[in-house]
Amino acid sequence: MSTRRTARSLFLPLCLVASSAFAMSLADLSNQDATSGLKAALTQGASVAVGKLGVENGFLNNDKVKIQLPSMLEKARPLLKMTGRGQQLDDLVVSMNHAAEAAVPMAKPLLLDAVKSMSVTDAKNILTGGDTSVTEFFRSKTSAQLALQFLPIVKKVTDRSDLSAKYNGTVAQASKMGLVKQPSNVEDYVTQRALDGLFTIIGDEEKAIRKDPLGSGSKIIGKVFGALH
Repeated sequence: MSTRRTARSLFLPLCLVASSAFAMSLADLSNQDATSGLKAALTQGASVAVGKLGVENGFLNNDKVKIQLPSMLEKARPLLKMTGRGQQLDDLVVSMNHAAEAAVPMAKPLLLDAVKSMSVTDAKNILTGGDTSVTEFFRSKTSAQLALQFLPIVKKVTDRSDLSAKYNGTVAQASKMGLVKQPSNVEDYVTQRALDGLFTIIGDEEKAIRKDPLGSGSKIIGKVFGALH
């Protein structure tokens, strides 16, 4: 047997051993590893989302989550602009987005508390769920509490910027023109859009982790989510 053939015969078994060592499946993960990996992913997703949105123009400069006028006012925009309210509509958009970015930092403690409370069952459901199962976990665990915490923060900003009065005035004008059936509460609207934006960015981070687990920079995330590939 030639030296080349001998080396090759030794190399192939080593490759097989190496590949089997790295080809870990979901069944090979311990409950502790699965839970630790998911907690790390949840923490990273929450931190990234809050970091991106809870800053100046975090919403306004992100077309994916930017808060637009409610559809009823958007439909009324052409006629409202004709009455000289075009700038007011633009100001409303800016103010609503600033209100959302002021509220988002309040989300981090609640999101991290949800991570701490995650059970083994939660972990298994998330791992075997779809591409946004992490996001849905956060949504189910924190939406109601976040809405309660966001609302007063949003209201404080809207009161300070006189957003409520401007918004209500615009809605009233649209109502007189028969363009809006019922006025809407600006604080509730902004709060809901802020939550939607937060979960959208968490979802983006989750998809990125699932697509490239090793790129997350975390060994345990790479191990757990890598086992799903």
